[in-house]
Amino acid sequence: MAQPGAVEEYVMQNIAQITFKDIDHSDAVEARIRERIERLEHIYDRITSCKVWVRAPHRRHKKGTHYVIGIELNTPMGTFSIDREPGDVDAHEDIYVTIRDAFNAMERQLRKQKEQHSGRPEESVVPLQGTVERLEPEKDCGHISTTDGRLIYFHRNAVIDQSFDELETGDAVELVVDREGAVEGPHASTVRPISKQRFANEP
Repeated sequence: MAQPGAVEEYVMQNIAQITFKDIDHSDAVEARIRERIERLEHIYDRITSCKVWVRAPHRRHKKGTHYVIGIELNTPMGTFSIDREPGDVDAHEDIYVTIRDAFNAMERQLRKQKEQHSGRPEESVVPLQGTVERLEPEKDCGHISTTDGRLIYFHRNAVIDQSFDELETGDAVELVVDREGAVEGPHASTVRPISKQRFANEP
């Protein structure tokens, strides 16, 4: 058994490192912390590391010990930390209540950030470039020869920033290709005329 004031580190199997300071190591306390870390992993399965500190920095002769649980969680979303200081609530004289409160607070942080992170819009797709290969005004459509070697159909309604009727064969355009919703197969859902100075002749 370690002497009070000593620091002991117990490395868990996967992501966690648990440190006891100013308190003897307890298998039961470590087991409870393991359980709570597993819960964090169920909330977000991309946690890269978790450090937990179990401390009893102040000893009170009349009221007993106030415990402190510190948590530092590293994820692709960022680093999250909790440090339950002694004296927050009298209930923190119970180490299991302190563990509960600290991990509940971490779970709230993690859930909130996960919701915000998952709600971010996906990065926009960089449009292809090409030139108008042919126009069929009587059919309200045309075809674009793209820089990656394809011939892509487009309808007049896909043209933005300029009228379909103003397009000419050889005009440089940017386009977004949609593979669904058309009998013709891949087609341009958006066609934007661009200046010939911006046109890249290589994919």
